[in-house]
Amino acid sequence: MIISPLLNRPGAVATAPGDPDEAVPSHLGDPGREQAALADGRAACALARDVVTVTGPDRLSWLTTLSSQVLTALEPGDGGAETLLLDAQGHITHALAALDDGRTLWLVTEAGGGADLAAFLDSMRFMLRVEVTERPDVQALGALREGLDVLAQAARDTSVDSSDTSDAQSDAAGTAGTTDTAERTDAEAQGSLIGLWRDPWPGVVEGGTSYDVGLERPHLGEGYRAGFILVPARCVGAVVRTFLAVGSDRRLAGALAWEALRIEAGRPRRAHEADARAIPHELDWLRTAVHLTKGCYPGQETIARTLNLGRPPRRLAVLQLDGLGGDLPQPGAVVRMGERTVGTVTSVARHHELGPIALALLRRAVPAGEQLTVEITEVDEATGETVAVGRVDAAQEPLVSPEGRAQASPAERPGAGLRKGLRL
Repeated sequence: MIISPLLNRPGAVATAPGDPDEAVPSHLGDPGREQAALADGRAACALARDVVTVTGPDRLSWLTTLSSQVLTALEPGDGGAETLLLDAQGHITHALAALDDGRTLWLVTEAGGGADLAAFLDSMRFMLRVEVTERPDVQALGALREGLDVLAQAARDTSVDSSDTSDAQSDAAGTAGTTDTAERTDAEAQGSLIGLWRDPWPGVVEGGTSYDVGLERPHLGEGYRAGFILVPARCVGAVVRTFLAVGSDRRLAGALAWEALRIEAGRPRRAHEADARAIPHELDWLRTAVHLTKGCYPGQETIARTLNLGRPPRRLAVLQLDGLGGDLPQPGAVVRMGERTVGTVTSVARHHELGPIALALLRRAVPAGEQLTVEITEVDEATGETVAVGRVDAAQEPLVSPEGRAQASPAERPGAGLRKGLRL
């Protein structure tokens, strides 16, 4: 895990050890104002992500056969795509942001996951013309709305130090060592920018579908327009300075701000929402990361069977938690309906406008209008055990409908007519 240089900035507060975002600042002194600026497109944020590259002429077709999304149509500057790597049972092993610059496929995964991703991909190379490389020399900076384009332009306006010959800088330049004047001019135009990825959430991409059947309201993430840029790690500070110089209202935000806006939008994240048994349907991830008609890939049987014959056993929901102050529940906290355990909190934040909010995986059959409670826990100093010390009321906003049907699910389960005939 590569530590962000932004942790060295004045006022930067580190994220707790063991947190998925421990490599980046939690906040820089004022989480509420950082959230507001980020939501308005006036802030940039360091993201805790690992980067792996794949080069070679077979890279796009190869990754398409391994993952849940069609990647063969990726082109330089198109904003990229999202894809999942699944095991044979359809459980999520990696969630990847993918973008291609014409020579290299850039895969962005959770911090700490790069080595496992590279090892898996290396094991699947066989005789194909691909090379897999971990890229700890590359980091991600995120922004929302028009702030993403401003951040990308700041990277373009930040020159790469020509005295450093790191691989990342060669990639940022695109044509390191070339003698072609036109290629050098294009490289200079990109400055420190390696690539830009635009988050498709909560749209439904080509070949995807959504699990919001029966939910008669706009998606909670309707206004969520997020993304990130990739830059050489050693250029992060310079890119940030260029971004801040655009205007006096520009600022940096920490991971707390990014997470609060992600939770508000109902956007699943592999490090939080995907436990060992999670399948994409439960998280409504068929919206953006799964192509339903592509060729065979690991986990496809579970995707098709759950979509056409079954229903996801759990469903993701946003919880609006009672109370503006006091302790927040922790990820992993038990969600109850009365005294019955019906789910688990996966992410939690204090939103600058909405107050305490969370994402939770609930049993699919929990009624959408049912009032819930979430346990508040603390660690007993004497025993070191986590114990429940109270509960907080929670109102749910479903992201996956309790009906458990997707827009692409058949109106009638295949074979239902035949079974009716046999009963007659």
